[in-house]
Amino acid sequence: MLGKIISILGDTVRIKLEVNIYELDNLMGKNVIFEEPNVKIVGEIMEGDSTYLDINLIGEISNNKFVYGSSIKPAFKTPSRIITVEELDIIYQNDPNTNSISMGNSVVYNNYRISLDVNAFFSNHFAILGNSGSGKSYSTSKILQSIFYEAKNSIPFRTNMFLFDAYGEYQPAFFNIGKNNQNLNYKVITTDLNSTEFPHLCLPFWLLSVDDIALLLNANNENQIPIIEKALKLVGYFTKAEEEVIDQKNDILARSILDIIFSGKNPSEIRNKLTSVLTQFKTKDINLEIALTKGGWSRTIRQCLFVEPSGKFADIEVVIQYLEEFTKNNFQLSLPDGTFMYGLKEFSLALEFALISEGVLTSEKVFDYANALKIRLNTLINSDYAKFFDYPNFVTVEGYIKDLLMTSNGRKAQIINFNINYVDDRFAKNLVKIYSKLLFDYVAKLKDRGSIAFHILLEEAHRYVQDDIDIKLFGYNIFERIAKEGRKYGILLGMISQRPSELSETAISQCSNFLVFKMFHPNDIAFVTSILPNISSNLMNKLKTYHSGTCIAYGSAFRMPVVVNVDQPNPSPLSQNVDISKVWYVNQQ
Repeated sequence: MLGKIISILGDTVRIKLEVNIYELDNLMGKNVIFEEPNVKIVGEIMEGDSTYLDINLIGEISNNKFVYGSSIKPAFKTPSRIITVEELDIIYQNDPNTNSISMGNSVVYNNYRISLDVNAFFSNHFAILGNSGSGKSYSTSKILQSIFYEAKNSIPFRTNMFLFDAYGEYQPAFFNIGKNNQNLNYKVITTDLNSTEFPHLCLPFWLLSVDDIALLLNANNENQIPIIEKALKLVGYFTKAEEEVIDQKNDILARSILDIIFSGKNPSEIRNKLTSVLTQFKTKDINLEIALTKGGWSRTIRQCLFVEPSGKFADIEVVIQYLEEFTKNNFQLSLPDGTFMYGLKEFSLALEFALISEGVLTSEKVFDYANALKIRLNTLINSDYAKFFDYPNFVTVEGYIKDLLMTSNGRKAQIINFNINYVDDRFAKNLVKIYSKLLFDYVAKLKDRGSIAFHILLEEAHRYVQDDIDIKLFGYNIFERIAKEGRKYGILLGMISQRPSELSETAISQCSNFLVFKMFHPNDIAFVTSILPNISSNLMNKLKTYHSGTCIAYGSAFRMPVVVNVDQPNPSPLSQNVDISKVWYVNQQ
């Protein structure tokens, strides 16, 4: 027996020692058992001296099962003792009938192994948090490697992990996942357009929604969204053969021209705008050279738009009458249905057409919003980034996701690593959002809900999962939507971040598992403390002193918070710091 209880204040029990503490190993952080007749109350030694120990009550063992959280207090007469290995196994070891992986050694108990319940961890959103160099990438690599390396009776063949690798550091970490089974494979997709080793990222532009395109064009005002939507509704008219869409195209063009004619501008300005429009956008039925007949004579539309010395049109009425014949069908525009392909250039034409049909040429207020979109789109088209949307052949959403999950030799890939190190932060952020929405929309529409699991793992998650303008523009933030709704559809977030205080509170509040490594910044420590209210202050106070690779593991995959030295991955990611002794110094001859 360790000693007798002398006080119970809340969940803290103080005992007076009846053993010589100098003859014992370090007791701090170890578990104590208060053995009642029908239950074993579990405590954790928080602090003490040679005479007293303060023990925080953390759970109970009953019928060989551990329940975290203290509901009863020990009696003053209850004896106390250090927990046994068999009792530790009840707390820390997972059910042998479930899939689990070996994670690392307990910091408190020498050589005692800590396991991770795979189902409990990966069936929920999770966060891996800590300073740069604290061991996040190593631990992430180790956990993922263990899933495949330790597979025995069954293999995780249907795993689908989409890892967005901010620095390309994970590339070497998973090449061995198939060493025990050729059905396990790893795929790297790079944003390095000069790479000959890996396929470069390529996303069919016709799979992008209104919101996706708004992200690409860095839309920052809700008035820009209808313009993009109108352009998408028009894009088919610049992709399909004219004979397929001639009636709709004539209708839209005629209405746009009539809007300009009735804009109230002076005739010279109207003529110039109409000439510009009909030079760029024309059909076989509506163009400057179409001849119009009136009273036995014939004039082209170009001639009818001539402005006489009096300042009036030569014959605008006949143009109006001709155009009105094309506006009687009242066609309804609709968004593309994904059954035909188009690219940036076709969308650019559609955007230009949308600006005309929306009256942009006659509205200075709308012109400013629209002009920003045009400039950004032209910049994208003329940049190397345009190659990321130059997909070679038509594919549906289902076909594209299937292609993502296939290696070059036609095998199913379990981990798909998107190396986004070669694009700027803004473009990378938009790519991550677009892919995340694509995957979410796909699983949300499956008839057999939850029949497939997608995991989105975000390195440097604070760059992407933020409280930003998306809610104002679109009415939602894709990561917050996934965090709140993803579990029921089978799409889960894994957020890896060195700045947890910059993450969306909504997203991180939905996480059920946390690995918390060394931290220094007081805002981050305070933030983590606020989202993990059941973690003892003693553990949180030690965060600054943890060695690299040491973390607090907490959540549904762990029956109680535990400090773990996570095993080293093999092979390791490229996340080591620069070695100054090698970079700076040279031997003098």
